[in-house]
Amino acid sequence: MAMCDVSGSTDHRGTPEQPGRVVTVIERAFWETLNDPLADLESEASTTGKVWGAAYHIPASHAEEVHDYLDEREIDGYSAHYTPFHPTVDTEGATGSTGSSPIICMLYVGQPTNPQFLRDPADREPQNVAQVISAGHGLSGKGSEYLFLLEKALEGLGLGTADVHVTDLVKRVKAIETEGVAEAEEEEAELKVTKSLERSAEESDRENGRAPIE
Repeated sequence: MAMCDVSGSTDHRGTPEQPGRVVTVIERAFWETLNDPLADLESEASTTGKVWGAAYHIPASHAEEVHDYLDEREIDGYSAHYTPFHPTVDTEGATGSTGSSPIICMLYVGQPTNPQFLRDPADREPQNVAQVISAGHGLSGKGSEYLFLLEKALEGLGLGTADVHVTDLVKRVKAIETEGVAEAEEEEAELKVTKSLERSAEESDRENGRAPIE
């Protein structure tokens, strides 16, 4: 498996008119055929095809409800699959072990046949992705919020740092947003100066008897 941002989002982090960007898990063998522009950002550990994550046990009494909810939430870009999950904590709770026996988990995988799958490498260029994320907003909130929470979630897995590409995107999006704030402040300052000059001109006209006739 491999994880990368090859999926658009027209619902939760974007709209049909302005799709956002979200990450998806795909088969590594297929990912290697994509000529991904982000391949150079992979860490040595990620070349093994492992994807880190958390598995959740859902009580049987809630299984159908949760399954229906997830199907609805993930239907825009993913398909349900089953795969072995290898815990990194054994039954004694000791970290760093080989873990207990793998368990079969359901996960949602991005398929190239899905309309939201981004095949064009240009759509996956880091700066392009950052621009789209910064502008994206859907039912679940802003694209930048999704990205920032994703970075924290990856850090929380116990690996010490998030995925290199995710961290790179966070830096790019924050730079875009900082630039946007600076531009907004500059526009506000220019507007204040313009209004101040207009008031000064009106006062000057009144003092010289050239006040406009109402």
